[in-house]
Amino acid sequence: MSPARQRGAGALGKGPRGIDQPDEAPSDEEPSDETPSDGAPSERELTVAVTGPTGTFGAGLIPLLQDDDRVARIIGIARRPFDPAGRGWTKMQYRQGDVRDPEALQEAFRGADVVVHLAFLITGNASRRTAREINVEGTLNAFRAAAAAGVRRFVHASSVAAYGFHADNPALIAEDWPVRPANRLFYAQEKAELEHLLEVEAATSGGLALYLLRPPVVLGPNVVGGKDILPGPLAPLGRRLFGRPRRLPVPVPLLVPEYPLQFVHEEDVGRALQLCVVAAGPPGAYNIAGEGVLTAGDVAGEFGALPVRLPAAPAQAAARAFARLPFLPPAAEWVDAFTHPAIMDTTKAREELGWQPRYTGLEALRATLRP
Repeated sequence: MSPARQRGAGALGKGPRGIDQPDEAPSDEEPSDETPSDGAPSERELTVAVTGPTGTFGAGLIPLLQDDDRVARIIGIARRPFDPAGRGWTKMQYRQGDVRDPEALQEAFRGADVVVHLAFLITGNASRRTAREINVEGTLNAFRAAAAAGVRRFVHASSVAAYGFHADNPALIAEDWPVRPANRLFYAQEKAELEHLLEVEAATSGGLALYLLRPPVVLGPNVVGGKDILPGPLAPLGRRLFGRPRRLPVPVPLLVPEYPLQFVHEEDVGRALQLCVVAAGPPGAYNIAGEGVLTAGDVAGEFGALPVRLPAAPAQAAARAFARLPFLPPAAEWVDAFTHPAIMDTTKAREELGWQPRYTGLEALRATLRP
């Protein structure tokens, strides 16, 4: 039986702290640019803290925050040192930190108005335990540290995978469809679990507003790809071989099922994150995706193959059979994503957040493959 459709995204906070119920009335009788007449904190001179700013999502977001007059300061939190100025990010101050260290996070978030949480392991050679410490426990650490530091908004990069790849998913998934763990794929299981956990945290946080973005596969010139997919000393070789998708040197025939796919460009993800940062819409969950639904055959053609297009149903049945095998290695669990399609409706993001993608899904794919 299909799960009941639930309107709304759950306990995501009543609104940005101080907007619905300001902590204190303004002391000046005359309103100013810094203090709106209703007593709400200004959406100017914002300090934005970003975890994991050097990945694909950060590449889409940070340049927009850099150019946004409403943002005065950016705090970039990452384990590995990097030079923000070398990337042109002159508003950013680097803070070395690990999402597994709650005290370091709270110190880094001190004085921030908004936290954007982008640190998440997708691929690589980390153990399942380490992945959970970073992905699940680290995200909860970040949210709790933000609440303790008096942050007003918490923006979390979730995924279409949070819906799971279930037979009873509708043909077009809106935000009121419940998120449910996938059958095998650990990444999707963690994304669904995290959304539920964050809703519980938001309900008791004292007003920290929660924004959740659910993109499909994110593409673009800065796509991370299979970073660190090989272990230890072989990691540089893995980054060279798998870090950036390439077109085939010569066209070859390839049997490809007509499986539907959505993509989104990293810059469009950045714009959606930016809109959440400045509270352009109410707190809650938002689906985002580039225009158009592609097929696996379309993707194969862009890679330079000669796709021989096959019906999707037999391939999906084979994927379901493979996904039921015991003791699948982590990389093989991604077959779960091909058992049933998960295509999203992005109407809410357009109407409530004011988000419009500038790139189609096909353009995002081509931007990734461009030399």
